[in-house]
Amino acid sequence: MRKAFKKFLYYEEYAYILDFLPHGYYSGRMYIRGPIAQAIGEKYFTLLELVPFEGIKLSVGERVSVGKSEISLKIQRISRRLRYDDLTSKAKDELPKIIEKIVIAREKDFVDFFNKAPPLTPKMHSLELLRGIGKKTLWTILEERRKKPFESFEDIQKRTRISDPVKLIVTRVLEELQDQYGKYKIFTKP
Repeated sequence: MRKAFKKFLYYEEYAYILDFLPHGYYSGRMYIRGPIAQAIGEKYFTLLELVPFEGIKLSVGERVSVGKSEISLKIQRISRRLRYDDLTSKAKDELPKIIEKIVIAREKDFVDFFNKAPPLTPKMHSLELLRGIGKKTLWTILEERRKKPFESFEDIQKRTRISDPVKLIVTRVLEELQDQYGKYKIFTKP
């Protein structure tokens, strides 16, 4: 009897525009014609190249539907996934601001991460993957969340030594998108 393997696919429902190129662009290997937008997914931080409907103008920071559950009035299709190196200079400049916007909008999800993050190995905890969280801060977080779950970013700041949890998450997402940590991805999907 054969075992069935389930392939996990991750789909974005919404994305934020990082750059809009109404006339296309040169990618180093070939010229991409027509209006193109570079965007980042709201849930899995997937970098996407989008093709808008003819005559549609998109603005940087705009949230657009790209998923299967809602018909998009602006995006015709996703043409491909992008790597960080495929992004335009403008898209790379906008990326930290847009990630911060997403993290703040999804505060509950990221506060839940602080409340439920598990150990990865007997000697390493997933919270330690956030730059600036060492053993001492880790123990403070674990102790505080045992007493009472965190309720907001502000609550995390007050009860731990972390001055800006949003900045820690944004930095980690950027590092994962730049593929600095191939083995451990906590906020992005491969």
